[in-house]
Amino acid sequence: MHARTGCWPKTLLRGLCMVLAMMGIARSWAAESRPNILLAIADDQSWAHTSAQGCKAVRTPAFDRVAALGVRFDQCMAASPGCSPSRAALLTGLHHWQVKEAGTHASSFPTQYVTYPDLLEQAGYFVGYTGKGWGPGNWRVSGRERNPAGPAFDKRKLKPPHKGMSANDYASNFADFLAARPADRPFCFWYGGQEPHRAYEEGAGVKAGKRLEDAELPPFLPDAPEVRSDVLDYCLEIEWFDSHLARMLKQLEEAGQLENTLVIVTADNGMPFPRAKANMYEYGIHVPLAIAWASRFPGGRVIDDPVGFVDLTATILEAAKVTHPAAKSDSLAPVGRSLFDLLLPSAGSTAVTERMAFSGRERHSSSRHNNLGYPTRALRTSRFLYIRNFAPDRWPAGDPQKYDAEGQLGPMHGAYHDIDSGPTLDYLVEHHGDPELGRYLHWAVDKRPAEELYDAKADPGCLENLAGDAAYADTLESLRGTLENVLRATGDPRMGDNPEIWETYPRYSPIREFPPADAPSQ
Repeated sequence: MHARTGCWPKTLLRGLCMVLAMMGIARSWAAESRPNILLAIADDQSWAHTSAQGCKAVRTPAFDRVAALGVRFDQCMAASPGCSPSRAALLTGLHHWQVKEAGTHASSFPTQYVTYPDLLEQAGYFVGYTGKGWGPGNWRVSGRERNPAGPAFDKRKLKPPHKGMSANDYASNFADFLAARPADRPFCFWYGGQEPHRAYEEGAGVKAGKRLEDAELPPFLPDAPEVRSDVLDYCLEIEWFDSHLARMLKQLEEAGQLENTLVIVTADNGMPFPRAKANMYEYGIHVPLAIAWASRFPGGRVIDDPVGFVDLTATILEAAKVTHPAAKSDSLAPVGRSLFDLLLPSAGSTAVTERMAFSGRERHSSSRHNNLGYPTRALRTSRFLYIRNFAPDRWPAGDPQKYDAEGQLGPMHGAYHDIDSGPTLDYLVEHHGDPELGRYLHWAVDKRPAEELYDAKADPGCLENLAGDAAYADTLESLRGTLENVLRATGDPRMGDNPEIWETYPRYSPIREFPPADAPSQ
């Protein structure tokens, strides 16, 4: 009996689809209707901080539910360790170095780059977003009439339980969106939580009942009560984001739409702590990812292949049966590789080529003289993380000093603005002279070599650079060549005749003043 006759019970049909998916049949046997799309993207969350990953300090039942309904990807790499470029890559399906101003922080978003919500809207989807779409940046100056994530649904507000959390009632705004959707159209919705972005209500995690001993610290952060408490505050905000996702999933379930909704849950970059966010290390680019389409994908699985944000865009477009046109002026085709081969595995199939994920950054905050950035690119395989630093003479977290007033320098270690301010950074600066604790600040702010290589499986803290180890010389050479080839093939200006074009893109937020020369080393 053909699936589209509707004569079989829904539960039986779903079970049969899962069996056929494992046999490699269901993909060609898809129902005519396209899925709804719900993308939930947190703001600054590393992959390790979900209860599905075993983190004791956080509870994420909604993320865990999506992972159980579908697939948890344990090696998802954000397109950049910073908000704007990472979100631009996800929206366009292009690497951040391919979208000009949109590929750096707090700039603009040229109209020549089409976004997947626009494409789906053109294909008949009802689209919208709540919370943080693309940003920070100025999309209006580019001539856009709305955020690249779509029309905003932000009218509903609430009083959050703690300071620092957004007053946006994300889930109620999603309900408004669903109520406005024409009954005959699938939807595409972007839920952009502003959590767990700083600032936090200091001590809120402990006040909420979290225990300092449950805070799990990466090896590049010191074990101190102040730091543990800061991590718990971060975890509390993750839970707030997750609670709204739980409400959204319930709304879909009650509307009978959950099984035919492609749900993707991730984060734009890693945790806002020293040596994490804004850094190309694991805790800066390695983010959580769970994907479910309950009526289509076999659930309860964990996949270890490295995947990137451009792959998510390709997956969304394939699910919606939409073809991505080349960018209007640059003739750039999308570079992502759909995850359908992993989400719908064929029995006995093997990958034709090993998957790799790519990431990079230019300017993050205003942290250096003349508003200079810190250009880096990275390649992640299933085991190794290779990083290319194009300006190793610059300070990676920002110059150590800035002008607090005209001609008046502020204190040493007072200008690391590529690190979000908070109790942990304060602790590192306060103890920079301590014989034991001083190393943590050095790990976060010291200048770095042109090349870095880490065994990301054995060393997720990325503290042992293997680039100078003769035993890894072949690996280093291979990954260097692969990255350079990809950057050239995708038109990265850093590999071309005008690499400094990145420093010319305007910044639509305050620009700080720094000395014309780097401050002395610590």
